[in-house]
Amino acid sequence: MSLPHAILTALAERPSSGLELTRRFDRSIGYFWSATHQQIYRELGKLEADGLIRALPGEQPARGQKKSYEVMPAGRAELARWTAAPQDPKPLRDGMLLRLRAAAVVGTAGIEADLRRHLELHARQLAEYEEIEKRDFPPGRDSAEDRLRHLVLRAGLDLETFWTRWLEHALAEFAELPGDGPA
Repeated sequence: MSLPHAILTALAERPSSGLELTRRFDRSIGYFWSATHQQIYRELGKLEADGLIRALPGEQPARGQKKSYEVMPAGRAELARWTAAPQDPKPLRDGMLLRLRAAAVVGTAGIEADLRRHLELHARQLAEYEEIEKRDFPPGRDSAEDRLRHLVLRAGLDLETFWTRWLEHALAEFAELPGDGPA
Protein backbone atom coordinates (compact mmCIF):
# COMPACT_ATOMS: atom_id res chain seq x y z
CA MET A 1 0.00 0.00 0.00
CA SER A 2 1.18 3.48 -0.59
CA LEU A 3 0.41 6.90 0.73
CA PRO A 4 -0.73 8.22 -2.68
CA HIS A 5 -3.37 5.48 -2.84
CA ALA A 6 -4.48 6.15 0.73
CA ILE A 7 -4.93 9.84 -0.14
CA LEU A 8 -6.74 9.03 -3.39
CA THR A 9 -9.09 6.76 -1.44
CA ALA A 10 -9.85 9.43 1.15
CA LEU A 11 -10.43 12.10 -1.51
CA ALA A 12 -12.59 9.76 -3.61
CA GLU A 13 -14.76 9.26 -0.53
CA ARG A 14 -15.05 13.02 0.02
CA PRO A 15 -13.22 16.02 -1.45
CA SER A 16 -11.22 17.69 1.33
CA SER A 17 -8.66 20.31 2.12
CA GLY A 18 -5.23 19.22 3.26
CA LEU A 19 -6.14 20.03 6.87
CA GLU A 20 -9.41 18.09 6.66
CA LEU A 21 -7.55 15.19 5.08
CA THR A 22 -4.94 15.06 7.85
CA ARG A 23 -7.74 15.06 10.44
CA ARG A 24 -9.49 12.23 8.63
CA PHE A 25 -6.23 10.29 8.57
CA ASP A 26 -5.91 10.80 12.32
CA ARG A 27 -9.45 9.44 12.85
CA SER A 28 -9.76 6.61 10.32
CA ILE A 29 -7.20 5.68 7.68
CA GLY A 30 -4.42 6.38 10.17
CA TYR A 31 -5.45 3.33 12.17
CA PHE A 32 -3.96 1.12 9.47
CA TRP A 33 -1.87 3.48 7.31
CA SER A 34 -0.20 6.32 9.13
CA ALA A 35 1.35 9.46 7.67
CA THR A 36 2.53 12.74 9.06
CA HIS A 37 0.79 15.95 8.07
CA GLN A 38 3.93 16.97 6.19
CA GLN A 39 3.91 13.72 4.18
CA ILE A 40 0.25 14.22 3.29
CA TYR A 41 0.77 17.82 2.10
CA ARG A 42 3.85 16.82 0.09
CA GLU A 43 1.92 13.97 -1.55
CA LEU A 44 -1.03 16.25 -2.36
CA GLY A 45 1.36 18.43 -4.37
CA LYS A 46 2.71 15.42 -6.27
CA LEU A 47 -0.76 14.03 -6.98
CA GLU A 48 -1.89 17.42 -8.28
CA ALA A 49 1.23 17.78 -10.45
CA ASP A 50 0.58 14.29 -11.88
CA GLY A 51 -3.01 15.24 -12.78
CA LEU A 52 -4.56 12.70 -10.40
CA ILE A 53 -6.25 15.33 -8.20
CA ARG A 54 -7.07 19.02 -8.59
CA ALA A 55 -7.99 21.95 -6.42
CA LEU A 56 -11.74 22.44 -6.53
CA PRO A 57 -12.70 25.06 -9.11
CA GLY A 58 -13.71 28.47 -7.86
CA GLU A 59 -12.01 27.96 -4.54
CA GLN A 60 -8.60 29.36 -5.29
CA PRO A 61 -7.49 30.34 -1.82
CA ALA A 62 -5.92 33.57 -0.79
CA ARG A 63 -2.88 33.28 1.41
CA GLY A 64 -3.72 31.30 4.54
CA GLN A 65 -7.02 29.88 3.26
CA LYS A 66 -7.73 26.20 2.71
CA LYS A 67 -7.42 24.64 -0.73
CA SER A 68 -9.79 21.69 -1.25
CA TYR A 69 -9.00 18.81 -3.60
CA GLU A 70 -10.99 16.28 -5.58
CA VAL A 71 -9.97 13.16 -7.47
CA MET A 72 -9.74 13.48 -11.26
CA PRO A 73 -10.70 10.65 -13.66
CA ALA A 74 -7.00 9.74 -13.98
CA GLY A 75 -6.84 9.43 -10.18
CA ARG A 76 -9.87 7.16 -10.10
CA ALA A 77 -8.35 5.06 -12.87
CA GLU A 78 -5.08 4.76 -10.93
CA LEU A 79 -6.96 3.82 -7.76
CA ALA A 80 -8.97 1.19 -9.68
CA ARG A 81 -5.79 -0.20 -11.29
CA TRP A 82 -4.06 -0.42 -7.91
CA THR A 83 -7.10 -1.94 -6.19
CA ALA A 84 -7.34 -4.70 -8.83
CA ALA A 85 -3.61 -5.54 -8.82
CA PRO A 86 -2.57 -8.57 -6.76
CA GLN A 87 -0.39 -8.01 -3.70
CA ASP A 88 1.36 -10.54 -1.51
CA PRO A 89 0.85 -10.39 2.26
CA LYS A 90 3.59 -8.55 4.12
CA PRO A 91 5.62 -10.57 6.62
CA LEU A 92 5.08 -9.72 10.27
CA ARG A 93 7.82 -7.51 11.71
CA ASP A 94 7.29 -6.86 15.39
CA GLY A 95 9.96 -5.62 17.75
CA MET A 96 8.38 -7.29 20.78
CA LEU A 97 8.64 -10.72 19.17
CA LEU A 98 12.28 -10.13 18.32
CA ARG A 99 12.95 -8.89 21.86
CA LEU A 100 11.41 -12.06 23.30
CA ARG A 101 13.65 -14.14 21.07
CA ALA A 102 16.66 -12.15 22.30
CA ALA A 103 15.48 -12.54 25.91
CA ALA A 104 15.87 -16.28 25.47
CA VAL A 105 19.63 -15.75 25.30
CA VAL A 106 20.29 -12.62 27.39
CA GLY A 107 17.57 -12.71 30.05
CA THR A 108 14.13 -11.24 30.48
CA ALA A 109 14.84 -8.10 32.49
CA GLY A 110 12.34 -5.39 31.59
CA ILE A 111 10.32 -7.45 29.15
CA GLU A 112 7.45 -8.38 31.46
CA ALA A 113 6.68 -4.75 32.29
CA ASP A 114 6.67 -3.89 28.60
CA LEU A 115 4.38 -6.84 27.85
CA ARG A 116 1.95 -5.40 30.41
CA ARG A 117 2.23 -1.97 28.80
CA HIS A 118 1.57 -3.48 25.35
CA LEU A 119 -1.44 -5.34 26.73
CA GLU A 120 -2.85 -2.07 28.08
CA LEU A 121 -2.27 -0.30 24.74
CA HIS A 122 -3.86 -3.09 22.71
CA ALA A 123 -6.81 -3.35 25.12
CA ARG A 124 -7.35 0.41 24.81
CA GLN A 125 -7.24 0.22 21.00
CA LEU A 126 -9.66 -2.71 21.02
CA ALA A 127 -12.10 -0.71 23.16
CA GLU A 128 -11.82 2.23 20.76
CA TYR A 129 -12.54 0.00 17.76
CA GLU A 130 -15.52 -1.51 19.58
CA GLU A 131 -16.90 2.00 20.17
CA ILE A 132 -16.41 2.88 16.50
CA GLU A 133 -18.22 -0.31 15.50
CA LYS A 134 -21.12 0.44 17.83
CA ARG A 135 -21.35 4.05 16.60
CA ASP A 136 -20.73 3.61 12.86
CA PHE A 137 -22.10 0.14 12.08
CA PRO A 138 -25.44 -0.39 13.82
CA PRO A 139 -27.65 -3.25 12.63
CA GLY A 140 -29.17 -2.54 9.24
CA ARG A 141 -26.22 -0.61 7.79
CA ASP A 142 -25.47 -3.02 5.03
CA SER A 143 -24.79 -1.08 1.85
CA ALA A 144 -21.82 -2.38 -0.13
CA GLU A 145 -19.74 0.63 0.98
CA ASP A 146 -20.64 0.11 4.64
CA ARG A 147 -19.92 -3.61 4.46
CA LEU A 148 -16.46 -3.04 2.97
CA ARG A 149 -15.63 -0.31 5.52
CA HIS A 150 -16.83 -2.61 8.29
CA LEU A 151 -14.51 -5.34 6.99
CA VAL A 152 -11.57 -2.97 7.47
CA LEU A 153 -12.70 -2.23 11.02
CA ARG A 154 -13.26 -5.95 11.60
CA ALA A 155 -9.60 -6.55 10.72
CA GLY A 156 -8.60 -4.03 13.38
CA LEU A 157 -10.93 -5.65 15.94
CA ASP A 158 -9.60 -9.12 15.16
CA LEU A 159 -5.96 -8.02 15.29
CA GLU A 160 -6.39 -6.24 18.62
CA THR A 161 -8.27 -9.26 19.99
CA PHE A 162 -5.41 -11.49 18.84
CA TRP A 163 -2.76 -9.26 20.47
CA THR A 164 -4.62 -8.94 23.78
CA ARG A 165 -5.10 -12.71 23.99
CA TRP A 166 -1.51 -13.40 22.97
CA LEU A 167 -0.14 -10.89 25.48
CA GLU A 168 -2.27 -12.42 28.25
CA HIS A 169 -0.84 -15.81 27.31
CA ALA A 170 2.72 -14.41 27.24
CA LEU A 171 2.26 -12.90 30.70
CA ALA A 172 0.96 -16.23 32.01
CA GLU A 173 4.14 -17.88 30.62
CA PHE A 174 6.27 -15.22 32.31
CA ALA A 175 4.58 -15.99 35.63
CA GLU A 176 5.87 -19.55 35.33
CA LEU A 177 9.47 -18.67 34.35
CA PRO A 178 12.11 -19.25 37.03
CA GLY A 179 13.91 -16.08 38.22
CA ASP A 180 15.12 -13.82 35.39
CA GLY A 181 14.49 -16.46 32.75
CA PRO A 182 17.12 -17.81 30.34
CA ALA A 183 20.54 -16.25 30.23
